[in-house]
Amino acid sequence: MKLIEKIRAKQDDLFGAPSVTIAFLGDSVTQGCFECSMNGTKIETVYESRNSFSEKVKQIFGLLYPTVQVNIINSGIGGDSAPNGLARFDRDITPFSPDLVVVGYGLNDSGAGLDGITRYTDALNGIFQKIDALGAEAIFLTPNMMNTNVSPSLTDEFLRNLAKNFAVTQNAGILDRYVDAAREVAAQNGVRVCDIYKKWKTMSSCGVNVTEMLANRLNHPVRELHWMTAYSLIEMIFKE
Repeated sequence: MKLIEKIRAKQDDLFGAPSVTIAFLGDSVTQGCFECSMNGTKIETVYESRNSFSEKVKQIFGLLYPTVQVNIINSGIGGDSAPNGLARFDRDITPFSPDLVVVGYGLNDSGAGLDGITRYTDALNGIFQKIDALGAEAIFLTPNMMNTNVSPSLTDEFLRNLAKNFAVTQNAGILDRYVDAAREVAAQNGVRVCDIYKKWKTMSSCGVNVTEMLANRLNHPVRELHWMTAYSLIEMIFKE
């Protein structure tokens, strides 16, 4: 990707070459959200941006190119969807003039069922067009899997009901359909796809209890698996 060319140029000329910026646009997983609990009728979430995959991408680049400052803009928001991401793009992404934008949506969008796919893909198409208008590169990051069962560790009735609904979305193939549609839109726009969803599906088919790989047992990956996402993104960025 051109991003590597820009990083190498900065490495060769620290004062003369422009800085390098990667922006991340997405939902709670992008933001760095983990465990959830109930406080009365309110869901309380653990936020740890330092453990998000975007920060791990920064750490990896810091290891590989120690003299180059790679700026990371984390514009993930818990509960966000692709249409919301499109609506806030000019506020949360454009001002930073990123060289690369990593877009990650699907988990919340899929809650609308199959009827919501067109709205989802239209929004992704709009986001990709905005990235192109900025002269930036883009990567679409497919989502992780949701829970496939109701974990025994969930004791609150509201969270258990939420888990039941998410399990239907996952097990009935609804999230699969959203991911397939997103891959198609990305291909139409010439956008690279970092297919984390495929890796989660592989883990599941190999007997991994993916529900227990979710910090909230719903849809937020455990901290350790943010490393998998980060390394996958780095691999995609280095790919010619």
